[in-house]
Amino acid sequence: MDFTFDSEQNDLREAVRGLLDRAYGDGEQRRRVTASDPGFDEKTWSRLAEMGLLGLPFAEEHGGMGAGPIEVAVVAEEIGRVLAPEPYVEVVVLAGGLVAAVGTDAQKAEVLAGIAEGTTLAAVAHAEPGTRWSPSAAAVAATQDGGSWTLTGVKEPVLNGARADVLVVSAVVEGGTALFLVRGDAAGLTRTGYRTHDGGRAASVRFDGTPAELLGTDPGDRTAQIERVLAEGRIAYAHEAIGSMDTALRTTAEYLKTRKQFGVTLNRFQALTFRAADMYVSLELARSTALWASMVVDAGGDVVAAADRARLQTSRAGRHIGKEAIQLHGGIGVTAEYTVGHHTSRLTAIDHVLGDGDWALSRLAADVDAHETVDPLGAPYTR
Repeated sequence: MDFTFDSEQNDLREAVRGLLDRAYGDGEQRRRVTASDPGFDEKTWSRLAEMGLLGLPFAEEHGGMGAGPIEVAVVAEEIGRVLAPEPYVEVVVLAGGLVAAVGTDAQKAEVLAGIAEGTTLAAVAHAEPGTRWSPSAAAVAATQDGGSWTLTGVKEPVLNGARADVLVVSAVVEGGTALFLVRGDAAGLTRTGYRTHDGGRAASVRFDGTPAELLGTDPGDRTAQIERVLAEGRIAYAHEAIGSMDTALRTTAEYLKTRKQFGVTLNRFQALTFRAADMYVSLELARSTALWASMVVDAGGDVVAAADRARLQTSRAGRHIGKEAIQLHGGIGVTAEYTVGHHTSRLTAIDHVLGDGDWALSRLAADVDAHETVDPLGAPYTR
C-alpha cells in the first residue's frame, strides 16, 4: 500500500492548516471561542464553507466536491492538530453522511447543500441514555398517522444538538430502526444544552409527539446504513485524534529540549527520551492504521471492521500519548493555560464517541475465528 499523499491532498492540507493556524494558532482564541456559545467560531465555519470543505464528501449535484475519505481525513487531522472546535466530523461526516446514504434527492438537495454552504447546522440524534453504541434505536418511537410521522422519547448526548437547525433522528418503527428529519423549531421539541469536558457542546433532546419527516421513502430498517456511517465517523475521529496526538508529542519533545533540571535540558536524560520515543511509536502505529482504514473505505472494503481496528489503535495511542505528555511536562501539563491538558481532554472525548477502544476490541475478538487469512482491504467480519 502507498500511504503517500498526492499533490492535491498536500495542497488541501496546506490550505486547511493556513486557515486554522490563523484562527487558533496561539491557543488563546480557542479558549475564548469555547467559553461562549455556540462553542465554535462562526466566521471560521463560514470560511470552511467558502473553501468547499463542508461539502467535501458530497456529490457535486448536491453542492459538494465529490472528494473521497482521504481528503476528509486530511481535514480532520488538521482540525485535531490545533483543537479547532468546529464540529466538522459531527456535521459533515455523520449528519451529512446519513442524509447522503438514505435521503431522497429532494432531501439531499436541501440538507446537503445547506451544510456545504454553511447555512445549515445538522446534528445526529442517535445515542440514547443507558445504551452502548448500538446502531439500532430503542428509546425513541416513531408513530405514523396517515401520511405524517411523530416522534416520542429522549436522545442523549446529541453533539451540537441544542443549536442544530435540523436533527437526523433514529427511531423505532415496526420494521426496525428508521431515520427522520426534525426541524429545530418543531413543536414538542425540548433541547437542554450543556458543555462537555473538552469544551464542546451537547444536549439532551426530548421529543413529545414531535412532527418528523421520514428520511428516504421507505420506513424500513436502516441499521446497516447507520452502522456504516457511524464507522466512517469513527475513522474520521481517528484522524482528528492523530492530529491532536501529533501536536501533543511535538509540544512534549520541544519542552524536553528547553526545560532544564540539574543544570541540563531534560532531553539529556535517556529515560525521558525513551518515553518520548515510545510516544512516537504509538503515534505512527495509530496513523498507519487510520490511513489504512480510510483506504478501506475508498476501496469499498469492510468499513466496519476497519473502523473498529482504527478505533482500537487510536484509543490505546491516545491514552498513552496523553498520559505521557502530561507526565513529562509535570504540573504545568494540566493547567488551563497550557495546551497539553486540552489535547488529552479531547483525546479522551473522542475515545468515548461512537464506541471506545475496549468496545472495539470486544467486537474484533468476537469474530477472531472468522479470519482464516487477513485481507488488508476487506477481511471477513460478521456479528
